[in-house]
Amino acid sequence: MAGEDGIVSGMAGRYATALFDLARETNAVDQVQSDLKFFDALIASNPDLARLVRSPVFGADEQEKALSAVLEKAGIGGIAAKFLRVVTGNRRLFAVREMIRGFNRRVAAHKGEVTAQVTVAEQLNDARMNDIRTALRDVTGKDVQIDVNVDPSIIGGLKVKLGSRMVDASLRTKLNSIKIAMKEAR
Repeated sequence: MAGEDGIVSGMAGRYATALFDLARETNAVDQVQSDLKFFDALIASNPDLARLVRSPVFGADEQEKALSAVLEKAGIGGIAAKFLRVVTGNRRLFAVREMIRGFNRRVAAHKGEVTAQVTVAEQLNDARMNDIRTALRDVTGKDVQIDVNVDPSIIGGLKVKLGSRMVDASLRTKLNSIKIAMKEAR
């Protein structure tokens, strides 16, 4: 089931929408978004935390204790910390990254921004990120938030998904196209 504006769906979408509504009512959208982005980055950079979040092996008590320690050490408090504790208590921590993405999509829609999913072979530096952001702003006429996914299997180049549009300028796709063309030429 889609959210009211079609940008979030399912269980993760319902959590994201509820959090967004609460953050907006308390004028804490920017703080909650900042805290959740930091927490998401922690999950992405720490395999032990990622395992704690994903694995059903850990019980609710273990997850709550570990989460409390992580939140305290990371300095995450307020609505974001309460939200993460509720998610953990409801045994939904496995979906927290999708909830965070849904929340970020709600914030972007609220601010009139669009989000592009960009897949690259290796991490982008700030200059390259700004070049991509500028090019996408020129195309859309709106501020563009970039959600970067690093996937070494694309070899080089990039893939950009913006709304329903997708541009695949990856080296892997180009090599596959050449391979197909060469097979057809036989």
